[in-house]
Amino acid sequence: MGKSKTGKITPLQRDTLNEICRYVDAKGYPPTVKELSVIFGISHSSVHERINQLVRKGYLKREGGRARGLTVAKRPKDMAADLVAVAVVRTISANEPVLAKENIIGEVLVDAATVKSGEFFALRVSGDSMTGAGINDGDLIIVRRQQLAENGDIVVAVLNGETTVKRLRLEDRRIELVPENPGLAPVKVRPKDDLRIMGKVVGRKHK
Repeated sequence: MGKSKTGKITPLQRDTLNEICRYVDAKGYPPTVKELSVIFGISHSSVHERINQLVRKGYLKREGGRARGLTVAKRPKDMAADLVAVAVVRTISANEPVLAKENIIGEVLVDAATVKSGEFFALRVSGDSMTGAGINDGDLIIVRRQQLAENGDIVVAVLNGETTVKRLRLEDRRIELVPENPGLAPVKVRPKDDLRIMGKVVGRKHK
C-alpha cells in the first residue's frame, strides 16, 4: 500500500485556504459560507465540501453553531507566515498611554501581514458580545491604534470611562456601538457621552 495522502493539499484546496487566510488577515475574522460562495461563484454545498476537506486534512478547525466558526489551524510550509511580536496590554484607558511599560503583561506572535503599518497592541476580550464576529470570551484581539474609524469597523472604545469592543455604526448624526450577539442591544452614544476610539480590531487569536 502507498503512503496516505492525508495532509497534502490540492491546488483547489490551496486556493480556498489562501482566500480564507487573506480574509482573516484583512478583517480579523473568518468568512462565512455565504461569503465564500460569492467569492468563488459556487454553491453553498460546494463551499461546505471544500471546507470539510481542509478540516479533515488539519488546515481548518470548526466551532460548531457559529456562522464565522472557522479557524486556520495551520498553513502549508510554503504559506508559512512571517511572525512579529505584539504587546499584550492589561487595560485600556483614555487618559493613559496604552503601551506604557507598566501596562504590558506579555507578547503574542502575529502574522506580519496583519500588522503591516502603524502601532499595534493586543487585548484579552471578556464577555460574549462579539461572538457573531468570531471574537469569543478569552480571545486575544489585535488592535491598530487609531482615533478615527469608519462605519462597520470593529473598534476598541472607551465610553464614559468603560472599555468596550463593538462594531461602530454611523448613520446620519447617530453613533452606535453594536454587539455581534442577537441577545444584546446596540449602545446608543448620546451627545453628552465621552466616547474615545482607541483602535480598530484587525485580528484575533483564540484562547
